[in-house]
Amino acid sequence: MPAQRVKQYLDENNVKYVVLSHSLAYTSQEIAVNVHISGKKMAKTVIVKMDGKMAMAVVPAHESVNLERLKIITGAHQVTLATEEEFKEKFPGCETGAMPPLGHLYGMDVYASEDLSKNGIAFNAGNLREIIQMSYADFERLVKPKVSVFSGVAKG
Repeated sequence: MPAQRVKQYLDENNVKYVVLSHSLAYTSQEIAVNVHISGKKMAKTVIVKMDGKMAMAVVPAHESVNLERLKIITGAHQVTLATEEEFKEKFPGCETGAMPPLGHLYGMDVYASEDLSKNGIAFNAGNLREIIQMSYADFERLVKPKVSVFSGVAKG
């Protein structure tokens, strides 16, 4: 069952979505393979600190966040990855690593890679065994992310 808070929010906002179950997976790329969707559609939520304030950087599963580009785009003096210890308490009801990119539910700004706007979007449902798939238009309407180019193909 998706995180109750996420499901309730989507239902209240008349969003059409599909919940897909999969075997336990820890990376967005692994999840995309398990549910047979493109890594371009599977969103990865990365928690960053921008001048000490936490925010979400949302990129396709096969890409990584370019912190230097994000810093330039946002005008922040410092952008770093947040540690699990720093952010895990901000996501009640969610398993660590399965945070949905619905920043307004968690008091965070959302920065979305422009690449995501070209496809539908799928993301962790708050746990490590389910994802939510929905239209990008609905995601954009609800989340109002700041969309820009700050990601690139992950190395390794």
